[in-house]
Amino acid sequence: MSRTMEGPTVVPAPVQAAYSYCEAVTGQQARNFAYGIRLLPPHKRQAMSALYAFSRRVDDIGDGTLKPQAKQERLEGTRELLGRIRRGAVDEDDTDPVAVALSDAARRFPLPLGGLDELIDGVLMDVRGESYETWDDLKVYCRCVAGAIGRLSLGVFGTQSGARGAERAAEYADTLGLALQLTNILRDVSEDAANGRTYLPADDLAKFGCSEGFHDTTPPPGSDFSGLVRFEVRRARALFAEGYRLLPMLDRRSGACVAAMAGIYRRLLDRIERDPEAVLRGRVSLPGREKAYVAVRGLSGLDARLIGRQTHGGRR
Repeated sequence: MSRTMEGPTVVPAPVQAAYSYCEAVTGQQARNFAYGIRLLPPHKRQAMSALYAFSRRVDDIGDGTLKPQAKQERLEGTRELLGRIRRGAVDEDDTDPVAVALSDAARRFPLPLGGLDELIDGVLMDVRGESYETWDDLKVYCRCVAGAIGRLSLGVFGTQSGARGAERAAEYADTLGLALQLTNILRDVSEDAANGRTYLPADDLAKFGCSEGFHDTTPPPGSDFSGLVRFEVRRARALFAEGYRLLPMLDRRSGACVAAMAGIYRRLLDRIERDPEAVLRGRVSLPGREKAYVAVRGLSGLDARLIGRQTHGGRR
């Protein structure tokens, strides 16, 4: 996984235009993600934007207003497009800028494109309205919609030559994806409930008296909603702690990107833990100045050095 195309290459005008389109999509629709990838060199930032734009297309189909059968057809059509990209059958003057950009990124970086098949599988779970009885069940979904994106991102980042434990890099990238997705699930409890969705495991909901779901800005009567949220926060923090072992394996700017994105979500967890009921009142977010602080901290390499000392010092 250490191979990346580090040197600058001449990008044909149609491909550059396709990347510019993907970067615009990323900047408009994924502020936290865009905040992290701005720390990358241009060729990696472009590849990450292409990955995001394709993923955004898949998510938009799942979240759209089409009927389930139409959504399934659209998703399978997107899977066919992914097959064309995998075969190198997309020309640089193709009319689909996302396909053009992702095809170029797949030529420049060792992207495990099967991860995007997993993303489509995960969104199909949403279309079918699947619910999750246990954390192990929910992990399957999280690995499809987020863990796979972590592994794809690692294809862009690469690992440093001779990095200790690099054989587990994909595992750690996957785990970071799970941590981010569980944080998303907590942040979006109210929004998802309004759309008729509850992602938290049914056995966790039952344990804390929340099986009836969330239909108001206050917790269900008689429930321990704060206990439920803090239980899931601890789970997410454990995933972050494990996934952060990836940081010392990355070059400085890739590590800064990961530390910035993960750091933003870890701070969201802090806010959610301080006021669990806030997630019932709306989406919890960070102000721009706090995101900037997280980015500077990531760029300094502080998080990577701390994790490196912990890992090599034998802490598990």
